[in-house]
Amino acid sequence: MSLVTPSIDSRLARLVPGFRALSILVEAAPITHPEVARAALAQACQQVLNDDVPWAEAHLSDWDNVFKAFGAKPKRTPCSAAALRKRVLKDGSLQPLDPVVDIYNAISIRYAIPVGGENLAAYSGTPYLTLAEGNEPFDTLKEGQPMVEYPDAGEVIWRDDIGVTCRRWNWRQGVRTRLDSRAQSMWFILESLPSMPLAVLEEAGAELVNNLQRLMSGATAQVQLLEL
Repeated sequence: MSLVTPSIDSRLARLVPGFRALSILVEAAPITHPEVARAALAQACQQVLNDDVPWAEAHLSDWDNVFKAFGAKPKRTPCSAAALRKRVLKDGSLQPLDPVVDIYNAISIRYAIPVGGENLAAYSGTPYLTLAEGNEPFDTLKEGQPMVEYPDAGEVIWRDDIGVTCRRWNWRQGVRTRLDSRAQSMWFILESLPSMPLAVLEEAGAELVNNLQRLMSGATAQVQLLEL
């Protein structure tokens, strides 16, 4: 499994000083213990409801401020972690979707951190976090139908050589690179701001890898810390 090192536009250092992320490449194996995903998701939801981490509110508030800094409206298009946690607080749980997706959603909920999961085989080139020019295609769905839209100029996006893979930093993932349990090469990105302790970011990454390896006996992982 060759190492994949995402690129981060140096201009983002002025927008988000102290941004850091864990990039995790996983070579999948057949699922042997699907119950691991269901348990992880249920436990994460219960933690939010009963015993939340003390820095969660500050971390998500900082993400709101980052979104505002590049022109997004976090109440309308919140970061992915805030959206998931809002659903849990409203409904008391989150319905399972796919074992791999459930595991990385559980990490996002439990640690109040945006977590992206991508099918690396669908990528052209390496992931790149940058400011949009506004002409990059983003494949998505509207009312169940495929469509292409474009980011706002200056919007923070993840992209590859073809187009946008995630809009508004970590708000919405595209269809082309969407991850599920059928993928062989999986790429995960855990994105944090300084209000989340670095040790906890590393703990979240270790828990993601551990749960994926319990889900898929024989899966291997490579972890990189990315910093601006």
